[in-house]
Parts: sequence; C-alpha cells; structure tokens
Amino acid sequence: MSYILGIIAVGILFLILHNLTELDTNQKSFIVKALLGLILSMYIFNLYSDAQRDKITDIVLKYEQNKNLTCNDIDVNKSNFSYSVGTQTFIGLKNSPHYGRLISASECE
Repeated sequence: MSYILGIIAVGILFLILHNLTELDTNQKSFIVKALLGLILSMYIFNLYSDAQRDKITDIVLKYEQNKNLTCNDIDVNKSNFSYSVGTQTFIGLKNSPHYGRLISASECE
C-alpha cells in the first residue's frame, strides 16, 4: 500500500513541478532526485526496522519457549533471567549467578 501512495505522491510532485515556470529543468530534476532519494532512504530504514523487530520477536519467542539464548557469551534462560518488555532487556534474577545484570535482547543470537 505504501508503494502505491509513494508512486501517487511522486506523480503529483511531477505535476506540480511541471507547472512551476519559475524553476528551470535542472532545478526541477534536482528536487525530484532529492525527493526520490528521501523516499528511498525511508524505504531502506523501514526494511531495517522490520528486520530488527522480527529479530527481537524471534528472540523473545525462544525465551518464552524456555530455550537457551546466547547473549554476549552468556546463556540466557527463564531460570536465570526475566524479560522486561518495555526496555527489551533480560534482567538477572535475584537467586541466580547473574543477579542485577542487564542484557539487551538485541545482543542475543
């Protein structure tokens, strides 16, 4: 859906730029290239954000299934760590060897 909206926005931009007689062709092409670059950057950022979110979701799912995770050469599991949803970190439990240790979920494999 966002692709269609992006194409429509670029089409509208072409129509607007075509009707602006104050700008010469080089200025119009620069504006179009800059906007297309901006749209491409936003698309790439979206792909990166989606991949990071999927990675965190997979890590949390493995944690919830009582599987061992490796985070910075430390085994993370439900018996030694709790998971904080708000900060997306694993926190060492009180009666474990990792008491008080914080490990970001993004550091896990």
